[in-house]
Amino acid sequence: MKAPIFALVDCDNFFVSCERIFRPDLTDHPVVVLSSNDGCAVSRSNEAKKLGIPMGAPAFKYQELFKQHQVAKFSANFELYGNISRRITELLTTVTPRIEIYSVDESFLDLSELPIADYAVWGHSVRAAILQWTGVPVSIGIASSKTLAKLASNRAKKLPELGGVLNLINNPDTDMYLESVAVQDIWGIGRQLAPKLRAEGIDNALKLSKMYPKLAKQLTGIRGRQTVTELDGISCFPITLGSQRPKTILRSRTFGEDTNSSHIVESALASFATTAAFRLRRSGQLAKQIGIFVDTNRFKPGFRRWTKNMSYRTPIADTGQLINDAVSMFGEIYNTGVAYHRAGVWLQDFVPDDQLQIDIFGNTNIHEHDTSQKRMQAIDSLNERYGKHTVHYATQDLARQWQPKRKLCSPRYTTDLNELPKAKIVHTTNK
Repeated sequence: MKAPIFALVDCDNFFVSCERIFRPDLTDHPVVVLSSNDGCAVSRSNEAKKLGIPMGAPAFKYQELFKQHQVAKFSANFELYGNISRRITELLTTVTPRIEIYSVDESFLDLSELPIADYAVWGHSVRAAILQWTGVPVSIGIASSKTLAKLASNRAKKLPELGGVLNLINNPDTDMYLESVAVQDIWGIGRQLAPKLRAEGIDNALKLSKMYPKLAKQLTGIRGRQTVTELDGISCFPITLGSQRPKTILRSRTFGEDTNSSHIVESALASFATTAAFRLRRSGQLAKQIGIFVDTNRFKPGFRRWTKNMSYRTPIADTGQLINDAVSMFGEIYNTGVAYHRAGVWLQDFVPDDQLQIDIFGNTNIHEHDTSQKRMQAIDSLNERYGKHTVHYATQDLARQWQPKRKLCSPRYTTDLNELPKAKIVHTTNK
């Protein structure tokens, strides 16, 4: 069996890079992408980072800086970003089918079985292909463990002289790169565990790699011991092929404006229940429990949160039933004197949808369950064929005021025919 070799492909400033695909005039220009309601910076170009704009920066506090340096601002366009992410994943699967999608902008590849003579050359060719076919720059780290590959991609991103690729396989400078990474920046350590390690004199990745695994386990648990082993070049975390079934599903949103109107919150809960139910069905599961929460604004005096949940004797994935129960639970806690700021719906306690267990007391209605499953399959099929929300529940249309403000959103260039980019051909005649 060949020794494991991993590559981590990490998109650079992914949301900003997606915006720049269709706005090449913003190359080398400071750009930020803002969160729901255009509140905080969730992605920044390197030029914006150099201006001192931190991740999560509240937009209202940096308005003067934005204006002074003509920073381009965008509302998060998740439909566009998701589509570009899928295109990159499809391209990577032509390299190897052994791929683990770690996040919307990161994927691990198993290179163990590929006939690669020079990993650095291979990395540069893959990087060039992704840039050519999608327009998104990436950083690639190659190593004998996932943790080292993650560290290598981070170094490749921050050191321009590497050209976006760092190979740590038989690299004599590996210790130098490890020493340059602060302990809190190591994958799996973070800011919570870092103080314990620093108290032991461990302040960078090189020192952690030389730590006794037993001591690492005592300080940071089994994950800490595994991290030490991974930094030493021995793989503990194999590639996870395929998508894992979620154990819980949460859909929530901060409202575009605070509200005390019940129908506005009910419309929001219906939308959250709909998207959660669709994700549940896509994962091939049924839920035995649903819950909701509603919040006031935590940045105002008197912050409060209310939660309610309920269980089902027969697990379900029926959007209509989930909407009905979410709205009913909200009716039990609704207060006309409260200005609601945020709400959410969660599903949990899942079972596979092909393993419905019959209740020993005869309470499981098989006919009703089968009818519900067929109804949901029909709705999902119609929406997939004719577009999202072609068939939906009326409760979702009660109000739109809850939807987040996205005043700076770019067009959905790749997923909406009405928002496709337009090219103009100018014909000139030489006289």
